[in-house]
Amino acid sequence: MAGESSFDIVSKVDRQEVDNALNMASKEIRNRYDFKGTGAEIRWSGEAIEMEAGGEERVKAILDVFQTMLVRRKIDLKCLDAGEPRISGKIWKITATTKQGISRENAAKIVKLVRDAGLKNVRTQVQGEELRVFSKSRDDLQKVQQMVREADYDFAVQFDNYR
Repeated sequence: MAGESSFDIVSKVDRQEVDNALNMASKEIRNRYDFKGTGAEIRWSGEAIEMEAGGEERVKAILDVFQTMLVRRKIDLKCLDAGEPRISGKIWKITATTKQGISRENAAKIVKLVRDAGLKNVRTQVQGEELRVFSKSRDDLQKVQQMVREADYDFAVQFDNYR
């Protein structure tokens, strides 16, 4: 093999897919009988997602419907950071945001996992909010991908830029 192969470990969320899931959840909430008359609503509020309803259980049910739609759109729920239900006047609200990027601490966890695996000629490099893994052996790169998939991190992980 002439050169090194590499891939990037990233944590990204496709905004369009989240928007599609939100629209599907909004449509279901409008049509479901158990949400009639509860003021149930889900919408974008800047970069955050606002859910509101007339009761705490209803707003939790909206979050559940939204999470179901995210799973249907193949979006990892680890990307969603939903707050606790809070009351604002007579309306209960939940604010959720999407998490993107790998923090320095999380990148260090992945680097340690790769280093502890004992794979020779595998190098890692942190590049902003992503991590690049290099090796001359594509088999070693595939082993790294499998190890990262099996490790249960509290953030979503995808693999990108495989060369």
